[in-house]
Amino acid sequence: MVGVSRPKPQQTRTMSAVVSGAVDLSALKARADSAGKQQERGATRTGGGSQWIVDVTEQSFQAEVVQRSVQVPVVVDLWATWCGPCKQLSPVLERLAEAGGGTWVLAKVDIDANPGIAQLFGVQSIPAVVAIAGGQPVDAFAGALPEPQVREWITGMLNVLRDQMPGIKAAEQAAAGAGAGQPQSEDAQPDDPRFTAAEAAVQAGDYVAAQAAYQQIVDNEPGNEQAKAALAQVRFLARVESVDTSAVVRADAAPDDVGAQLAAADAEVADQQVERAFERLVDAVRRLTGDDRDRARAHLVELFELFPPDDPRIAAARRALARALF
Repeated sequence: MVGVSRPKPQQTRTMSAVVSGAVDLSALKARADSAGKQQERGATRTGGGSQWIVDVTEQSFQAEVVQRSVQVPVVVDLWATWCGPCKQLSPVLERLAEAGGGTWVLAKVDIDANPGIAQLFGVQSIPAVVAIAGGQPVDAFAGALPEPQVREWITGMLNVLRDQMPGIKAAEQAAAGAGAGQPQSEDAQPDDPRFTAAEAAVQAGDYVAAQAAYQQIVDNEPGNEQAKAALAQVRFLARVESVDTSAVVRADAAPDDVGAQLAAADAEVADQQVERAFERLVDAVRRLTGDDRDRARAHLVELFELFPPDDPRIAAARRALARALF
């Protein structure tokens, strides 16, 4: 058992009450990796084959929740068959996910079949709903809220995240474009099919195609910062898929193996140990020479591109890198 109590109807909790303590969403990655890559992608679509509603297991959590949340928010619905209020809330979330048209994804988790996910969030009662963006929880509520309140919650979340997550705007533009014959306002911007194709490849898990699409945009428009940032994200996601849970152990045992250091740094960033990853690569730059030193430096700079330029961790790591180089 995971300490999940049978909830009282209409019970509402804040984010701090639903998610107790620091939440490390990468905690399930080890289980997913050990189950193999086929299982990791093995989520089951629900809602009559809807692409915006997915049943998630502990094995598919990394791919279907953490990685998908890079492009659009993923709303995790924690439920159980014995939970009456869950039977009220889940259909509401499914209807809203369909109406959202890809601006967000609904990930349904049966906590009895997947107790590790409930433990991960420190859930005390169900139904519990947690919104994930960029691999981290950003908001939550508990209880079978009425549909207007749930709709308002989702709208507020999208409004906050819209400028940070290109997938939201892309889905909204695609939905707007589907309205036949709708005249555009003078300020409306047409959807860029290059980005639409690249984002669709990311959501499908085809990182090779996504990289090629973003790279073509960058080649044609070297100043396109949106494409550059997206390309860095996709490259990272592709690398992380091939990194296993022993990468850090192997790197610690072989400090002069530059390949091991790069893989370990990727694993640490994926596990939200960003400062540790930066320190590892700065130490490698300080210790190694020649091509190995250049590889460590270039990899560190590439990891910088995953974060906003004003992130204080970036500034600190850049100063440390400068000291290591000079």
